[in-house]
Amino acid sequence: MSESIEIEIGVRMKHLYTLLVAILAWAATGALAEGVPYAEDLAKDAALARSFQGVVMLAFVSDTCPYCKVVLNEFMIPTSRNRDYDTKLVMRQIEIGSGRMLRDFDGSRISHRDFAAKHGTYLVPTVAVFSPAGKPLVKPLAGLSTVDFYGYYFNEAIENGLAAVRQPTPHH
Repeated sequence: MSESIEIEIGVRMKHLYTLLVAILAWAATGALAEGVPYAEDLAKDAALARSFQGVVMLAFVSDTCPYCKVVLNEFMIPTSRNRDYDTKLVMRQIEIGSGRMLRDFDGSRISHRDFAAKHGTYLVPTVAVFSPAGKPLVKPLAGLSTVDFYGYYFNEAIENGLAAVRQPTPHH
């Protein structure tokens, strides 16, 4: 094979590789945005959760955290796509270092950064389950030790949160 053909093949392979990386990056970004939206209006999300006696699950994340991507891609997004959870929870992301604004459970405006600080969340990833009133229901899942056991704790947090919201109220 001539040297010019080898160079041409090398250049085409680099272009193909660059295109492949761009497609994968685009797909990953789309999956995160599509699966678990950033919190914008927790009061509205809480009203939706209240309509089916559900909970609001928040993932406190950072865009530089590789473990956050694992929690989102391996647990949050698959759960958000499972129709069985449509009447159990509303899921959102909180970017703990962001000045992005949201409407809190009480209707007040607050940045993602200040919302995380208000809830004492500085470690990412942290997954927390809230009642429609904005009350934390279970101990948050802070960090990611092993993926093998995380799914159990993740589902347990959802189920315990739902049990707290759905327990019958005593009649007087």
